[in-house]
Amino acid sequence: MSEKPINDLSPVVIALALLIIGAEAVFQLANAGLVGGPRGVGWRMEAIGRFGFSPAVLERVLVQGDWSFDMLIRFVTYPFINVEIVQTAFCAALTLALGKFTTEYFGGLRVLAIYLVTAIAGALVYGSVIEGNAPLLGGFTPVYGLIGAYTYVLWLRLGEAGENQLRAFQLIGFLLALQLGFGLIFGAGYAWIAELSGFAAGFVLAIPLAPGGWAMLLHRLRQRS
Repeated sequence: MSEKPINDLSPVVIALALLIIGAEAVFQLANAGLVGGPRGVGWRMEAIGRFGFSPAVLERVLVQGDWSFDMLIRFVTYPFINVEIVQTAFCAALTLALGKFTTEYFGGLRVLAIYLVTAIAGALVYGSVIEGNAPLLGGFTPVYGLIGAYTYVLWLRLGEAGENQLRAFQLIGFLLALQLGFGLIFGAGYAWIAELSGFAAGFVLAIPLAPGGWAMLLHRLRQRS
């Protein structure tokens, strides 16, 4: 019997990946002059200005009290505005891969919640820590949120098997080491602050959203004591 198309990916995961890819496709077509005419070349910058996030956005919300839709929407739209096609490809691929695994365990709607909440959490921490107007763009922050949820599931399963649960953190350790290496070579930005915050938020959020919730966590901890 043949496998079903695209390995039964959740519609939620497919929609997230299509938003990431679709936005980049529009920017690439505009840069090539195929859509938008002369103005199309500046569409990416316009999108960053309208849908991107920066510390100035958080300041405007909290200090100036601007709780308008145009400000708040930026906390969840910035992951879909990537700065280049390579970043887009990595974000889309990781969203599909991690989304497939996490939806099998949590379900599509809970994975959507993890994706959006970790994007918000990363933006909040980034905006609180970073000074200036350096934008936070691209889907790596919620991708790290999915990695956090994935890590929690691995942590539980390794505990069930009686194995070393620290192995669950190998993926995030590898990614951070890789990111450090690229940062030393090409110059490190501050997006890692949002990404690491997204990972932590994803791990914590996975606890109540996982089957069994907090009761499952307490059960595992009692088994270890």
